[in-house]
Amino acid sequence: MERKHMSALSIYQSLSGGTKPQVQVKMLHMRDCIRTKENNHHFSAKLLIKSSSSVLASNIMNTIYNIYSVLNFSPHDLLFFQEKDCETHNGEGFESPALDALLTDLTKVNNSRDRANRLFQWLLHPVQDKSFFRDNWEKKPILIQRQNPDYYKGLFSTAEFDHILRNEDVQYAVNLDVTSYTNGKRETHNPPGRALPYTVWDFYESGCSLRMLNPQAFSSSVWQVLSILQEKFGSMVGANVYLTPAGTQGFAPHYDDIEAFILQLEGKKHWRVYNPRREICNRLQAKTDMLVDSDVRRPHILVRRDAVWTLILTAPIHCRASIGEQWIISPNLMKMPLDYLQFMGVQNSEKEDPRRDKFIAHVEGLMKKLVSFAPADAAVDQKARDFLHDCLPPVLSAEEKASSVYGAPARWGDGEALDVTVQLKGQTQIRLVRAGAARLCGDGETVSLFYTTENSRVYRKEEPKSIEMKAEHIDAMEFLIHSYPKFVSVASLPCEKMEAKMSLAELLFEKGLIHTAEPLTAE
Repeated sequence: MERKHMSALSIYQSLSGGTKPQVQVKMLHMRDCIRTKENNHHFSAKLLIKSSSSVLASNIMNTIYNIYSVLNFSPHDLLFFQEKDCETHNGEGFESPALDALLTDLTKVNNSRDRANRLFQWLLHPVQDKSFFRDNWEKKPILIQRQNPDYYKGLFSTAEFDHILRNEDVQYAVNLDVTSYTNGKRETHNPPGRALPYTVWDFYESGCSLRMLNPQAFSSSVWQVLSILQEKFGSMVGANVYLTPAGTQGFAPHYDDIEAFILQLEGKKHWRVYNPRREICNRLQAKTDMLVDSDVRRPHILVRRDAVWTLILTAPIHCRASIGEQWIISPNLMKMPLDYLQFMGVQNSEKEDPRRDKFIAHVEGLMKKLVSFAPADAAVDQKARDFLHDCLPPVLSAEEKASSVYGAPARWGDGEALDVTVQLKGQTQIRLVRAGAARLCGDGETVSLFYTTENSRVYRKEEPKSIEMKAEHIDAMEFLIHSYPKFVSVASLPCEKMEAKMSLAELLFEKGLIHTAEPLTAE
């Protein structure tokens, strides 16, 4: 079907032709890396990047920064780490800004995708991101060592952990887990209700580990870091924080099915990372990821530091390496480039980009005759909707707040509502608050704009946020999306009538999806 010069609405409607095939998919790749932790008081944080594979561990004196690589493998063809595959990089001779200075500088970066690239490079420093994706991502583990125990200072701390317990509504099982692992048995000790310091620290003194499930809901620094990184990976980036007392272990040996960047922020710890093992393949299919000591043998990565209390933040990246679960029945699952959302999907269907040609050619090669029943753009949009549901809302700078709905002058005074009417005009310059804050998706009958600005800082606490678009607004919305990071005037939006241009701009402003080049004032 020739799509050139078709309206966006026509393209979306064309997706509904014919009966949608009911494709049952069997995921044949398993992602696994087994690890155990032995600590003397340990606090760690886990950044979750849900993808397929890569292990990065970086030991920074008292700070150990690990990225676990979860290798793609089938039950019949396990891939094992080799000792020679583990690289070590010493950070001597390199300079990198402190986190607070970096985040301040990033607010001055005009493009949110450039912002994400810079923050990710800081996370990997001194390893270059190009070499990391070429040599390590989904291939082999990497250990980065830095001689700077304060590298992650300002991200999270035990002092902030205590402050959150004292001042926020932290609920057991929702925001905090209390766990222990003794004599080969893992237990959870969550009482009902709010987690108050008196009880929490008593658990800790008794040898229990504390896991904060969503620190981004309480910590502005963690929220800001994760919300920036999610535009790098085109997927949700979450976080867990672990605080473990000296001489204890909070969890059994286990595996992750996500990419995990693990930053040891405080204390010292003894890490063991094991190879996946053929004998336990069947167990990996089970509902639990917990193993027993007999399941693991010699560790592949062994990092020793005299064990005292430890604080760790783990950030998992929740992108999957394949879109096979959407519509592919072939075992040859398709690897997804990290930036696929930028050139695939119906909103990009008329975009001239060599990456689209390469992507679609690969799909056609995999699908052959089935490709006519499996539109790649529609499949990508299914994943995009899930991604936008997972996402954290953007963290706006002071300037962005002042020029958005959050800085509108409306207030209460003298017994009435004042300065309520903020007037957008034809010459008003607008742009999206973030490149990935909104996306057009169609189901063949309607076109909806899915967006992240009203998401919760707690994972999927809210239902997906979307607006059904009027036909007169669709082309204008595409224009605005593709214009980012440039500001464009309301009058330049490609709607037939000025009334339609204004109504779209006002809708997007009210939802916090756009901000203006200059703060608006009330009429």
